[in-house]
Amino acid sequence: MIKLFTDNIEEYVKADKIVDFGNEKIAQLADSLYRESADETEYIKKVYEFVRDQISHSADAGEDVLTCSASEVLETGHGICFAKSHLLAALLRCKYIPAGFCYQKLILDDETAPVLIYHGLNGVYVREYEKWIRLDARGNKEGVNAQFSLDEEKLAFPVRAEKGEEDGLVIFPDPDPKILEKFKHNRTRTQLWDDLPTELGRM
Repeated sequence: MIKLFTDNIEEYVKADKIVDFGNEKIAQLADSLYRESADETEYIKKVYEFVRDQISHSADAGEDVLTCSASEVLETGHGICFAKSHLLAALLRCKYIPAGFCYQKLILDDETAPVLIYHGLNGVYVREYEKWIRLDARGNKEGVNAQFSLDEEKLAFPVRAEKGEEDGLVIFPDPDPKILEKFKHNRTRTQLWDDLPTELGRM
């Protein structure tokens, strides 16, 4: 069962330099998607599907530029899982919808890179149903079919405990500091791919 890192809900709607929803383009996009939505739940779904489908995963797109902040991801149109989660949180928080960050420890690739690394996704509060759900906006491809779901989770990757994988059920209000350090210390996605996060700063 998912749980919050802090009970202070204000922590899940704040802006910072990574979740920078004060950015004009983020605000404009949020306004546009909000106008198209019948209610807040539909807005959450629209935002999720926008980030999942309209913002490419950098690896899938063959992009080597490393984006991190929400505004960078929207500007370039791509980001890796952590970066896409930053944009999703920003678009939701822009409309005062609580959103945070979750992390799973997964095998990078069973055949070519059987190492355990962290993967980022979001926790989002749906007021209409008075519940938190997890959403994975990584981007779908062959073998990956994440969906918006209010009941049964439909995330990008199954967690295989028998292989040492771990499901992170805590929703953090801030992007993990050790993961952000990786963005600071690597200039390109290629460099980061050789230095992917294997531990978190918070547990």
